Amino acid sequence: MDSTVTNAEKHFGQFCSLLAAYTRKTARLRDTADRLVLQLIDFASTEGPEMRATLRDLAEDLAKVQDYRQAQVERLEVKVVNPLKLYGAQIKQTRAEIKKFKRVRNNEIKQLEKLEKLRQKSPWDRQMIHLSQSQAETSVQKALGDTGRTTHQLEETVDAFQMQKLKDLQKMFSDFVTIELVFHAKAVEVYSSAFQTLGGCDLERDLEDFRAKMRGVYGRYDTRLLTDTTPSAAVPWSLPGQSAQNTIRSQRKEEEVSEDDSAAEDLEESLGGWGRRSTNRTRAPQSEN
Repeated sequence: MDSTVTNAEKHFGQFCSLLAAYTRKTARLRDTADRLVLQLIDFASTEGPEMRATLRDLAEDLAKVQDYRQAQVERLEVKVVNPLKLYGAQIKQTRAEIKKFKRVRNNEIKQLEKLEKLRQKSPWDRQMIHLSQSQAETSVQKALGDTGRTTHQLEETVDAFQMQKLKDLQKMFSDFVTIELVFHAKAVEVYSSAFQTLGGCDLERDLEDFRAKMRGVYGRYDTRLLTDTTPSAAVPWSLPGQSAQNTIRSQRKEEEVSEDDSAAEDLEESLGGWGRRSTNRTRAPQSEN
């Protein structure tokens, strides 16, 4: 009897501590998953249309799972943890009944020992011994009656405690398994939908969109470069190297032209002088005549 209550007190206390810790960790997992949902939504805004829609659907599915997890936490607290906490009072009550039985039993043992001592005394005063023996036997009979009633009550109490303990164990762990089954069944359903959503994401479409944007950006950049380096018909110009070469060529042509002009002028002067000398030479004889 005593060991039944002691074992229940020990193991039920451990069950209560472990299941309370399990519930708290489940709640912390829910909080962490909520942060993951927010991170997915934030990241989705930076991706292409297909991946953005896929990530938002995934975040919505994860949020649903966390709603189910919240219900799981609440049910564990109500149906599993709290009933285990109440077992402390029941165990104390049963233990008090056992102590009461022990007191009554010890009283009965003392009365029997007292009667046995009276019987072993010398019979020099039989009248006093008989009187004492009669009182002791009366006390023993009373103690036996009290012990019988207390023993019956104790048996009923321990039997009720054991029966209630077995039923409560069955119910609490059945509730625990049911809560876990409900949560995981709903989670599997949502995760299956999330898996199909991820598998249906058109990655090529996002990749084509990304490539088109990349070509658009770098294409405009190349077009600006080509526009800047193509000579315009209205405003002709050349590259710096070409401009320097053209300048040198122009200078050379100007020098050649100036040299040609100088040579022509020299030739002209020479011819002019020769002509004047020839004229002077032909005119001289005429003056002599």
